[in-house]
Amino acid sequence: MPVPMKGIKYFKQLGGYMLILISIISMIMALICYSIGVWGEKLSGKLKPWNLVFFWVGLTFDTTGTTIMGILSKHFVLNIHGVTGMAAILLMIFHALWATYILIKKNEKLAKDFHRFSLVVWSIWLIPFFTGMILNM
Repeated sequence: MPVPMKGIKYFKQLGGYMLILISIISMIMALICYSIGVWGEKLSGKLKPWNLVFFWVGLTFDTTGTTIMGILSKHFVLNIHGVTGMAAILLMIFHALWATYILIKKNEKLAKDFHRFSLVVWSIWLIPFFTGMILNM
């Protein structure tokens, strides 16, 4: 079904605002998903497959929001937000890959101790989440 021309013109006028809104929603969804994954694992004391799903979904939302914000800003800023943001995404990727490895290998010892690493990654991730809000208000 074709989109009416009026709708396309309206979207182009609001395009920047829509992208900002999509990126904000993506980052909030990343916070929710990643927190559910990390704290669910921490509270149960064990890494489970559903935690892994939330890690990957949180990473996907975070990458989506970060990519859109990067497109809108047009450049990388070397400040606490930019540096910790890059570190956080790299840590989240490693975190999700490591959790995937642990579950595939069914390594109970690694799975049991994994929550300490998860909390560190989650805590580091919170720094760019909040500095992004503070620096861009």
